Amino acid sequence: MMMARKQDVRIPTYNISVVGLSGTEKEKGQCGIGKSCLCNRFVRPSADEFHLDHTSVLSTSDFGGRVVNNDHFLYWGEVSRSLEDCVECKMHVVEQTEFIDDQTFQPHRSTALQPYIKRAAATKLASAEKLMYFCTDQLGLEQDFEQKQMPDGKLLIDGFLLGIDVSRGMNRNFDDQLKFVSNLYNQLAKTKKPIVVVLTKCDEGVERYIRDAHTFALSKKNLQVVETSARSNVNVDLAFSTLVQLIDKSRGKTKIIPYFEALKQQSQQIATAKDKYEWLVSRIVKNHNENWLSVSRKMQASPEYQDYVYLEGTQKAKKLFLQHIHRLKHEHIERRRKLYLAALPLAFEALIPNLDEIDHLSCIKAKKLLETKPEFLKWFVVLEETPWDATSHIDNIENERIPFDLMDTVPAEQLYEAHLEKLRNERKRAEMRRAFKENLETSPFITPGKPWEEARSFIMNEDFYQWLEESVYLDIYGKHQKQIIDKAKEEFQELLLEYSELFYELELDAKPSKEKMGVIQDVLGEEQRFKALQKLQAERDALILKHIHFVYHPTKETCPSCPACVDAKIEHLISSRFIRPSDRNQKNSLSDPNIDRINLVILGKDGLARELANEIRALCTNDDKYVIDGKMYELSLRPIEGNVRLPVNSFQTPTFQPHGCLCLYNSKESLSYVVESIEKSRESTLGRRDNHLVHLPLTLILVNKRGDTSGETLHSLIQQGQQIASKLQCVFLDPASAGIGYGRNINEKQISQVLKGLLDSKRNLNLVSSTASIKDLADVDLRIVMCLMCGDPFSADDILFPVLQSQTCKSSHCGSNNSVLLELPIGLHKKRIELSLLSYHSSFSIRKSRLVHGYIVFYSAKRKASLAMLRAFLCEVQDIIPIQLVALTDGAIDVLDNDLSREQLTEGEEIAQEIDGKFTSIPCSQPQHKLEIFHPFFKDVVDKKNIIEATHMYDNAAEACSTTEEVFNSPRAGSPLCNSNLQDSEEDIEPTSYTLFREDTSLPSLSKDHSKLSMELEGNDGLSFIMSNFESKLNNKVPPPVKPKPPVHFEITKGDLSYLDQGHRDGQRKSVSSSTWLPPDGFDPSDYAEPMDAVVKPRNEEENIYSVPHDSTQGKIITIRNINKAQSNGSGNGSDSEMDTSSLERGRKVSIVSKPVLYRTRCSRLGRFASYRTSFTVGSDDELGPIRKKEEDQASQGYKGDSAVIPYETDEDPRRRNILRSLRRNTKKPKPKPRPSITKATWESNYFGVPLTTVVTPEKPIPVFIERCIEYIEATGLSTEGIYRVSGNKSEMESLQRQFDQDHNLDLAEKDFTVNTVAGAMKSFFSELPDPLVPYNMQIDLVEAHKINDREQKLHALKEVLKRFPKENHEVFKYVISHLNKVSHNNKVNLMTSENLSICFWPTLMRPDFSTMDALTATRTYQTIIELFIQQCPFFFHNRPISEPPGATPSSPSALASTLPFLTSTPVTSQPSPPQSPPPTPQSPMQPLLPSQLQAEHTL
Repeated sequence: MMMARKQDVRIPTYNISVVGLSGTEKEKGQCGIGKSCLCNRFVRPSADEFHLDHTSVLSTSDFGGRVVNNDHFLYWGEVSRSLEDCVECKMHVVEQTEFIDDQTFQPHRSTALQPYIKRAAATKLASAEKLMYFCTDQLGLEQDFEQKQMPDGKLLIDGFLLGIDVSRGMNRNFDDQLKFVSNLYNQLAKTKKPIVVVLTKCDEGVERYIRDAHTFALSKKNLQVVETSARSNVNVDLAFSTLVQLIDKSRGKTKIIPYFEALKQQSQQIATAKDKYEWLVSRIVKNHNENWLSVSRKMQASPEYQDYVYLEGTQKAKKLFLQHIHRLKHEHIERRRKLYLAALPLAFEALIPNLDEIDHLSCIKAKKLLETKPEFLKWFVVLEETPWDATSHIDNIENERIPFDLMDTVPAEQLYEAHLEKLRNERKRAEMRRAFKENLETSPFITPGKPWEEARSFIMNEDFYQWLEESVYLDIYGKHQKQIIDKAKEEFQELLLEYSELFYELELDAKPSKEKMGVIQDVLGEEQRFKALQKLQAERDALILKHIHFVYHPTKETCPSCPACVDAKIEHLISSRFIRPSDRNQKNSLSDPNIDRINLVILGKDGLARELANEIRALCTNDDKYVIDGKMYELSLRPIEGNVRLPVNSFQTPTFQPHGCLCLYNSKESLSYVVESIEKSRESTLGRRDNHLVHLPLTLILVNKRGDTSGETLHSLIQQGQQIASKLQCVFLDPASAGIGYGRNINEKQISQVLKGLLDSKRNLNLVSSTASIKDLADVDLRIVMCLMCGDPFSADDILFPVLQSQTCKSSHCGSNNSVLLELPIGLHKKRIELSLLSYHSSFSIRKSRLVHGYIVFYSAKRKASLAMLRAFLCEVQDIIPIQLVALTDGAIDVLDNDLSREQLTEGEEIAQEIDGKFTSIPCSQPQHKLEIFHPFFKDVVDKKNIIEATHMYDNAAEACSTTEEVFNSPRAGSPLCNSNLQDSEEDIEPTSYTLFREDTSLPSLSKDHSKLSMELEGNDGLSFIMSNFESKLNNKVPPPVKPKPPVHFEITKGDLSYLDQGHRDGQRKSVSSSTWLPPDGFDPSDYAEPMDAVVKPRNEEENIYSVPHDSTQGKIITIRNINKAQSNGSGNGSDSEMDTSSLERGRKVSIVSKPVLYRTRCSRLGRFASYRTSFTVGSDDELGPIRKKEEDQASQGYKGDSAVIPYETDEDPRRRNILRSLRRNTKKPKPKPRPSITKATWESNYFGVPLTTVVTPEKPIPVFIERCIEYIEATGLSTEGIYRVSGNKSEMESLQRQFDQDHNLDLAEKDFTVNTVAGAMKSFFSELPDPLVPYNMQIDLVEAHKINDREQKLHALKEVLKRFPKENHEVFKYVISHLNKVSHNNKVNLMTSENLSICFWPTLMRPDFSTMDALTATRTYQTIIELFIQQCPFFFHNRPISEPPGATPSSPSALASTLPFLTSTPVTSQPSPPQSPPPTPQSPMQPLLPSQLQAEHTL
């Protein structure tokens, strides 16, 4: 019942009549009181629908129309409003007025003839079909407006609004109005209807009128008074709502707001709406060319636009829009003006940059001058209409030229004046700069390196301070200092070259001692060029060290004249002169496959080599390509961690020829391993034709020290590494090198530098070629070296032109880039001459190691350094080798005028006379000399050829028999390439290097020329003693057996020189220990105490080996053994010291007879610094000084345990003893180190490093940590390039595990760990498990299953083994392999195929014992098994069918079997076996191919 009542409630409707003063103009004045405006604002409040003009003077036709309908009242229509109590109501509004005839100006006659006062008080209104009124324009045009009739044609009035105009009405008296209102009120009061007094036009109201109106209201029973303004829309709604509440007594009393307070609220509302509208316009309108029509359409639906138009109307909205457009246009013009004014100075600089042209011109004249310039139209545009900002040019954005009428403005004139002033100031500053520079150049107080603070007072004056800023004269001074410093450095470098003899006499190495550095400074100290760098001592010392490096390691790159090194120029000349076969091959697409390939050996024990190889592979592309200087190279890595004598660890294989080697160490043991392996590798190839391993570029690297248990310090490791690098003549990198971080062994920049060095060495391999054998001499009669000085003021092209343009000049067959072949008539026969064209520094490196029949040495007569280098070079040349000196001059006039040239020519002639050499001078102004000038020299060479070759051959053969020092004590070659690396005897000497000499049948037949040489040697009585002693040496080098054996006999004649060819081929000194001399009837290994006794002499159990430098060897490595157990003095076990001493004594006896004489001993002008040769001992002060006393104290306490030092002779140099102690190698095999843990290094964990069963449950078979890591990687890292291959940051990995150890709910995404960090931490989890995820006993079964040849049977066998895994291991292994399978599916993005992933993961999952060599040989089997699990993951774990392999490549198992079918017949016993906790070392597949001796050794 209650619901029905609520639904029946209807909206209340009230009929309100608005009344007030009306009538003719005489009665109401010229305008009405505002009744119509009040009704208009209430019924239609929108500003656009509000009309101020509502006239009451109508024509008869308008009065009779349907709107007025012959009535004196207007129906304004129906309005719905919500009052203060939120109850909606409807109101019909009627206005009672009086219409005036526009003809008679009297009220129109209507049906009701009553006066206005009575008519206005009517409560019942009726007018049939009367239409709603809008505005005056509606009259007569009713069809154009909405036609809405007054309801039912009649209304019952519920209340009245009595209007009083409080403004100053024209021709109206307010008192008369008040009387009219009073009478009207009296009439209205009779109706008993509510009345509300409305004060209209309060916006123009008079204070007195308002007071009188309020007084009137008070006098009439407290009438409600509402102050309104229809124009301002203030309190209009309040007036009507107040009357409604009086009509309906149930409604509350309305609060009447004073006019000014209501006006304030309305103004605030309008201001807010205006602000929002202006914001809307500024957001939409960006261009000043927008129009109102299009913009208003865009804003039509915006509430900001609607609110403002409702309150203020469309016209005001349009006005604000136009104001915004005007502002945009003004801003646009100002921006253009600023751009033009900014470009104007640039136009002045381009068109009138010359001050002399405009110095006295006004802006008007300058404007005319501008028009005459050729590029005027490039900068300016002349407009037909002006000014420019009032034309369409402002919108021509593409035309950035300056409107020329802009020059007439004041800012343009100011800019022109500023341009003039700028030019004048620049002229003055330029004058000051020139004066300042002149002061610097002429002042004797400005020396290289002098700070500005010291030089300021000598050169500055007031004008400089006034016109030059501090930065300007500091810049000028800095440039001047750079010029004089560069000049001083060049002069100092020339000074160092002038003292070349000193540097070569000091026998400097990579780290010269303080004593030698002191000698250099003492000798050079009085030179003015030395003193010139007094204030730059550090740079001067750096130049000295750089020069020492050049002397010690001379290459094109270290040459002071680089890139204008003579060697580079000669290579270019020869390559342009000849097209070598190798060059032709390069044009063929099927040329040398190694031309863009780099083969790199990485040597290091305990996993160092493998780790670095992985780091380098991570920097390569997916196909193992490496980019160097923008070119792609194929990089092949061969990590070696075991015995290099075994074929599996050999430096070179039939398919792998190394170009360089990185040697890694992090302890004394690993350093000893490196040295030992290098020695073994060099020994194994000394007797071979391809013994390039001796010259193999090496780089020694100290990598991060992990798990230091021996107390070694970084300083000692660096010190020992530097010593070894010095002896091995290789580059040394230590942890202080820039860029090596804690988690990396070597950074990408250093890898690139190493590879660049290998490329250079590969290109320069023929520059310092191996010594030619006697057999090779069959093709060449003479070998001549022509030496030129780098940096000489003459062109190598001019000097070598006669040689290269000779008709007999041909390309060298040996492929060298620095040699040519000449065929010249010498005497009665033509001789083939190999002419090597080299710089002096390259000639130093071959001076001793190569067979050279003569030298042609050039020097510049006007350069001291040129002759100095010649003297240094000749000092170490044997006096039997002919020398041709050639002085290069500028001509006869220059010699006469230049004192230096005359002195140099005279000295050259004197040197030639004293050494019995040839001398000639060639004027380089006429360089077209002929080869005939060298014919006397060539004839001398031919005469001495036999003795030169015999001496060279004997020198190499005698050194091959010496194990302790050089027989001849020959002069130092001056290059790292001249070292002789003599090895010690080891128990793992490569058997394939044995040479078995039999009496008649084993020696190869000799060539004709070879035999001829042998005959010549036999005919030389002076060499008979040499040969006999050499045979004696050979017979005394048989290793002593443990038990007596039949004596060994050798019958080697002087003509049988094959072993000499073996000994000195490629310039190497061969030691006997590298070739085992065996009896012709063979031997039985069982006759010896140990298998290796058959090839080397026996050793006792405790034996320490040292590789040390020796004074007499000058760069050689001597092996010394310390036998802790006392040895018997029986004939069967002679000591090393006895044997070496006897050999040494015999060598010294030989040298007394045949020791060659050097040119330094025959010429007084050579060797002026010879006194410094023997004044220094081995080592350097920097290496030995800090530890000398400590080592001597230790030595005085005796020799105990493993740290015992070899007992030296009493007169042994203590510094040498220190080096021996620091380089001692322990032959005992070190125990395998525990795997490092990144987590347990600093805290104890209950999660990491514990058994797998403790971190899983039946409900959660996957460790939470592994699950979190894999979820994170699969969500964010599947596209990460090199994932699992690129290692993460070690400290971040530790932090991740530490945080997870504390909170197992750790969110990896929130912590922002990198993908590589998470991947590395996950791998570390498996590495730290006490047992590998793949159990050791299962590994045996996996390997057995992998041996099956049939692929499908193999996979099913592997699956059966997998089912036998412990449950915990199986679930985790399945989870991990499934993840890796998903990673491999993204290999196109992350570059990680299943093969790459298996390489990264198999050591972590299977963890074999890498301390055994066989385990390393079986790594491919383990890796292939894991690869199969990843590839066939759906088959193994998800019961899917076997999938086909992704392309049969030799690296995949199936492809390997198909491409190598003969492997399928390999016996099962040759397959590798897995380890067993720790597993037994798998048998290497190479073992059946090894000799029995090595197999016996391998089993020990």
